[in-house]
Amino acid sequence: MDFYVGQIVRAKAGRDKGGFFIVTQLDGSYAYIANGKKRKVESPKKKKLIHLVPTSAVIQDVGRTNREFRRILSDYCDKSLSL
Repeated sequence: MDFYVGQIVRAKAGRDKGGFFIVTQLDGSYAYIANGKKRKVESPKKKKLIHLVPTSAVIQDVGRTNREFRRILSDYCDKSLSL
């Protein structure tokens, strides 16, 4: 599956393993990810694509504030857990 800017992904390796993030930028075989908590929008984490699991959720017109990232990911996690 391809990766897109604004896509919600889950980290499958590293210190962030199991966490959900939003892709803020793509650079070759790397993605820059943020969640608005530990990984802020101003300083996203550079992570290899092989260490990420893409979801089918892509956020259009995603805001660029930490509060919006936290809200989007919270809503996504709540919705995915209720399924």
